[in-house]
Formats: sequence, structure tokens, C-alpha cells
Amino acid sequence: MLRIHDTRARQVVPLQLGRAVRMYTCGPTVYRRAHVGNLRTYVLADLLRRVLERGRTRVVACQNVTDVGHLTDTGVDKVVREAEAEGRSVRELARGYEDAFRADTTALNVRPPEHTPRASESVEPMIELIAKLVEREHAYTVPDGSVFFAARTFPAYGELSGNRLEDLRPAHRIEAVDPRKRFHADWALWKPADGELTWDSPWGRGFPGWHVECSAMSLSLLGPAIDLHLGGIDLRFPHHEDERAQSDAATGREVVRHWVHGEHLLFDGRKMAKSTGNVVLLSDVTEAGLDPLAVRLAFLEHRYRQQLNLTWDTLRAADRTLRRWRARVAEWAESPSAPMAAGHVERVEAALDDDLDSPAALRVLRELERDESVPPGAKLESFLHVDQVLALDLSVDIGRAPVLPAGAGELLESRARAREARDWAAADRLRDELAELGVRVADTPDGQTWA
Repeated sequence: MLRIHDTRARQVVPLQLGRAVRMYTCGPTVYRRAHVGNLRTYVLADLLRRVLERGRTRVVACQNVTDVGHLTDTGVDKVVREAEAEGRSVRELARGYEDAFRADTTALNVRPPEHTPRASESVEPMIELIAKLVEREHAYTVPDGSVFFAARTFPAYGELSGNRLEDLRPAHRIEAVDPRKRFHADWALWKPADGELTWDSPWGRGFPGWHVECSAMSLSLLGPAIDLHLGGIDLRFPHHEDERAQSDAATGREVVRHWVHGEHLLFDGRKMAKSTGNVVLLSDVTEAGLDPLAVRLAFLEHRYRQQLNLTWDTLRAADRTLRRWRARVAEWAESPSAPMAAGHVERVEAALDDDLDSPAALRVLRELERDESVPPGAKLESFLHVDQVLALDLSVDIGRAPVLPAGAGELLESRARAREARDWAAADRLRDELAELGVRVADTPDGQTWA
């Protein structure tokens, strides 16, 4: 049985799910390109989905697109601000970055969800949800046309994040509590405004608050019983805390059964930010000559709920492993077929069932690769079977790649490590050993190549 860390329960719990699972993932805000840190969440969602489907569970996935309502600190919509800065229409900018996001997730072998609602096209169910919250006295209106959620009407607030209402204080950027609010921790469901990206509502023209968008889209497309809700750890508070309060208050029930959050990703030890100049896009990875799936493999080398410090060295190492495994799979494909190595495969699947322990699963694969007692045909079937979940395209070189002689893959990886350590003598010795096996090695700025 699959076990996962449930944020609300604060522990790893068994997922007792039916044959059909409803899963919601908070999607991108399309005012810029997603960087590799943003993409980690979607690889997590895809891995979880593939593990569930391996167990013959049908997954209905929904992932929204935020193209309205995500504000800057000054109250300006980020999509509007960037459209003005780039001299493009709001629609052109949002659709352009949405397409770029889909191209990136496709390159990472992330399966498209069944539902991808855009916030700008889902305003009607948002207005209906806000009206229901007002009717049930979980929300209130103010004279200027704003609508606020009354946080103190939801006693379970804080169960996700541990932030109790009585301990919350106004954000440090705000000098005084908004006088329109009954309580400083209340948040806006509807904001009055004119101009582009605004709509008519019972409270006047304006646009929805960011938090209410996910409540409305998830409820309208998945219903009031959602099995899994995923997102990055940065969304746990306030976004998911507020979303849970809205959805549960509107339906009178606990809507989400399990909340799952992925940890932050750092690059070279720092949080990725435009201000620090260390934002890395997937296109930067491919322009460096690396396979985009090296990013997916680098993610899998770490547990999803552990902070990951990604570097160019780890990406290059992942790329080498990926290329070596593809070459080995192509080599094994030349051997007679044999049944899977059941023991190894079962250990991989057990690791993934244990809170998606992908690092342990990869260790088993490396062990299998080196195990000389397992016939090549069995290794082939095992790697291809596991790759249905890992989605690393390990069969891509079958039928067209040169086949490495036995033992050459390990020598290539040892030589790559020697070059990284600047142990040139060892690198030269390993080059000679590879030459004796008929493998010619060349060194390039992006690493070694072989033929």
C-alpha cells in the first residue's frame, strides 16, 4: 500500500484510496517562465500519479493556470504588470508563458492533467462560491465592493501550517491593519477594480482574490471530495490554509483528504531569484548540452520533501547516468530475452510505495546494473518496467546507439569522476583501459563523449 507524508497529519500515512483518485495540483502563474525550482512540484505530481496508476488506480488530475489575481506587494496584478513591461497584451503574455510551461513539462515527461482550467475563464464559479460564503456568513462585504473571508468563522484554521489565528500578525510590509477588515487575518475574496482583467459581480466590477481561485476551480471540476492536493511547501501558508478554509466552509465538509507538499529547491546553495541572478530555466539546461530529463533524474535522486541543492555538477552527473543507462539498455536489448529480476523490481516498487523514496529506488537500479548474476535480458526487462514510473526514456537509444562492451559503462563513470576530481593520471589510465575495449573517448567542454 502506498504511504505518503500528509501535511495536515504531520506524518507518513497509508493512502486508503479507491480505484478512482481525484488529484489537484496548484499550477503556474503565467507572468514569466517557470524555473527548474518551480518545475519540481510538477515532477512530484507526475511521479505520484504514475505510482498510483502502476497499482491500477485511475487518476483524474486537475492543474490550474493562474492568469489573474496574483498580486505584487503594491497590489498590481503580476500578469498585467509584466504585459505592460513587455509591451504585449495580457492575453498574449499569459498564453505565451502558458505554452512555454507546457513545453517544459512535456520535456520532463510530465503527463498532461485531464483538467487545466484558467483562472480568467473560471470567474463565474468563483463568484458563485463567494456568494455562498457570504450567505453562510463566512464572508462579508464592505462599502467599496470588496468581499473578505471572516477567518474566525473557521475554527480549524491553522491545522495545515500550525499558524494559529490568535498568533498571526499583519505582514511586515503593511504599516497598519486594513480598516475595512473585521479582523486583520481576514483575506480578500473579491477586489474592486476597473480596466483589463476585471469582471462584473454582485459587489461591483473587480477581480477575484488568488486564494479563492483554486477553491472554485477544484470544486467545480473535481467535486467536494478531493483525494490528493499537491503543491510546493511555500504554498502551505497562506494559500493552502486559506483555500482549505474556503472550500470546507462552503461545503460543510473536509474537502481534501490528503495534502502533499514538496520542499524548496536551491541552486548553488541559494534560493532562485531574479534579484540574485541565479534563476535557471530548463532551456538553460538544454543549451548547456544536457538532456532535460537529467533534471528529472536529479530530482529523483532526492526525496521530494527534502530540500534539494541543485548545481551544474549534479546536473552533469545526472546527464552522464542517464546516457549510460540508455546505452546499457541498448546493449542489453541485443541479448536473449529473460524474465524480469523480480527481487530487484519488487524492491524498487516497495521504495516508491514508501513515501515516494525515489533515491532508494535508484540505488536498487544501480545495484541491478552491476549484478553480474542477472542475465542482460532480465536487466533490460526490469529497467524498462521501472521506467514506466521513472519516465526517463531509457529505451530511447535501442536500435540506434552503439553498444558499450561489458564493463565499459562503469569505466566511463569512473573516468568522469576522476576528471571532476582533477585526477588526470587516473583519467588517462581509464582512457587507455577503455581503448583496449574498443571505446574511443574524447573530452569536450561539456564532458566526455565516446564512440
